[in-house]
Amino acid sequence: MARSSTRPTSRDVAQAAGVSQAAVSLVLGDKWRGRVSEATAARVRDAARDLGYRPNLAARNLRLGRTRTVLLVVPALTTEFFAGVYTGAARVAADHGFGVVLYPSPEGVGPARDPFASAQAALDGVIASSMAADALTAIRGDQLPLVMLDSDPHGSLGAATVNLDITDGIRQVTEHLIALGHRRVLHLAADVPSWTFEIRAGELAARMAAVPGADVRTARAPISIEGALTATEAALTAPGPRPTAIVCDDDKLAAGAYKALRRLGLRIPDDISVTGVDDLGLATAIDPELTTVRLDAERFGERGMQALLAVLDGREPDSGDIPVQLVVRGSTAPPTGS
Repeated sequence: MARSSTRPTSRDVAQAAGVSQAAVSLVLGDKWRGRVSEATAARVRDAARDLGYRPNLAARNLRLGRTRTVLLVVPALTTEFFAGVYTGAARVAADHGFGVVLYPSPEGVGPARDPFASAQAALDGVIASSMAADALTAIRGDQLPLVMLDSDPHGSLGAATVNLDITDGIRQVTEHLIALGHRRVLHLAADVPSWTFEIRAGELAARMAAVPGADVRTARAPISIEGALTATEAALTAPGPRPTAIVCDDDKLAAGAYKALRRLGLRIPDDISVTGVDDLGLATAIDPELTTVRLDAERFGERGMQALLAVLDGREPDSGDIPVQLVVRGSTAPPTGS
């Protein structure tokens, strides 16, 4: 059967199969049983295949009242981590006929303008990082099927939460440093009001408190290299014994700490060890390479999208946090004199 140069329509399929357009709609929508014969259904499918016919999903979705579009709300894209989250979410979405619109909160964290005239009219659901949760109010995303990433599972806005096992990641960092002999630690904490950073601080404090003679000091910094440099420099020039290790909430903070240490004439890891979280590209670009917690951003995005699909289908999403892994590199060593 010759193919037309223009995109075939359901009318073309109906003519080729010798049936009505209504019958084509029933067969291709898999609602034909008991309404048309099996032979007719086979004829319609053969005609559609021969013509290369594809349903107009946009028109069908408008009739069904669904756009098959999901909004992914993240902080400003200042690292490749959230690009990985998007990649994973979009991969799963595409497998199920959904598209993903990425919306980075303009201020990184905090209220954001509505990216649509009406979020409810344009979207089937929302996946949001807790770091950009305030943006949900502005876009009214909390009134849609919602999955929260990196969020307190007991106090989340969402119908489901998906988390990395960040508690275990900090446990791995702390046990690594303790085993090396570190007892005085500076926590370079992200100055962001988010559950994921509260968890990091709480786990580090609890683990170190269980070690006799251990001490944790905290310096807060915005997630930027300059912010981390300033906070680290101030913390290390303050009175009192110098920490032997710096535990950073994020690899970007660790890069800022590196710059501060070099300005102060301190060597890594000879004078002070440094750890991060994320395992971004810069973790192996800096020297020495950074000991850090590897977070699987793409898997995170995949699980977020899978959870939203479950919510939309009325199913229970998979439970369990996504495992993380400490990657030991050259930035950690026993403290001098140990």
